Amino acid sequence: MNRRYFLLGSAAFVAAPAVAVEPFDAVVKDGDSLQAAIDKAPGTVPYRIFVGEGSFREKLQITKANVTLIGAGRDRTRLVFGDYAGAPQPGGAVRALRSSATLTVHAPDFSARDLTIENDFDYVANLIKSERSYAGGVGLQGLALSLADAADRSLFDRVTFIGHQDTLFADAGRSCFRDCSISGSVDFIFGGGRAWFEGCEIRSRFRPGFQRNQGFITAPSTKRTQAFGLVFSNCSLLREALVPNGSVVLGRPWRPNGDVQALGATVFLNCWMDAHISADGWDEMGYAAADGTRIFLQPNEARLAEYASRGPGAFRTPRRRWLTATEARGITRDRVLDGWSPARAA
Repeated sequence: MNRRYFLLGSAAFVAAPAVAVEPFDAVVKDGDSLQAAIDKAPGTVPYRIFVGEGSFREKLQITKANVTLIGAGRDRTRLVFGDYAGAPQPGGAVRALRSSATLTVHAPDFSARDLTIENDFDYVANLIKSERSYAGGVGLQGLALSLADAADRSLFDRVTFIGHQDTLFADAGRSCFRDCSISGSVDFIFGGGRAWFEGCEIRSRFRPGFQRNQGFITAPSTKRTQAFGLVFSNCSLLREALVPNGSVVLGRPWRPNGDVQALGATVFLNCWMDAHISADGWDEMGYAAADGTRIFLQPNEARLAEYASRGPGAFRTPRRRWLTATEARGITRDRVLDGWSPARAA
């Protein structure tokens, strides 16, 4: 049997025959440190890492440009950690939301395909333990992915993201998600970046103890000077078996730290929606004003819309703004990504 060997530092890794034809710069197998392989990237040229079958339990940081992670398949390669906002830290501090992610991208031109990125913090057990009667709450959020700092032109093909509250934080630069699966419950796709989701499955998860407010899919914090935020094209909005009909909204506008320059933008284009989507479509979201007053930003004050929705969760109601055909034609991948045209993965 022919095998190819790749040298990473002083360790030789064996590539499986099925992937031996690929020109990888490093191959990491189960039991190896993926972060060690990532740290070898020069940052100045493309650096491709094949991640073999198995679960890689590490908090991963991408700090150099041009890194690509390629898995053996989304059901075979799993990047996982179980951190959460509010976790105790040395010296009496607590974990910040932004640093709870399984994978954090701080650099441009990162890409990943054919793998799973998961935060397996036990949200449900802690939700029951906390006896919370409201939608969110510090101590329950756990990011799977965070696009932060200098992240830009981030590309994900055939990647599964799993979490509960705050699964995917698209907060920096431009990002593209194609044929991905994203699971969560509360605000599980959120942030202020320009993100294009194409042909993805968006799956709402069950939260025990909640009926009407089972969840919120998006929480955009788009700056009002930014034309586009979170855009979903030809996606499917699905649910776990126990999620009730009419219990999930498409999103709510987020103003982090009361920033009045945040005027969230989310658009669903030609998406299929199951019956868990509420006829109301969108919800308000509270924030603290400069004087400490609690204010609720209403959906009609933000940029929340849809076009050509279909399926049992597609309603035409006064609360759900539908774009005109002309408006919808103006929202293209090229415009959302501001001229960046990501290459199609093999």
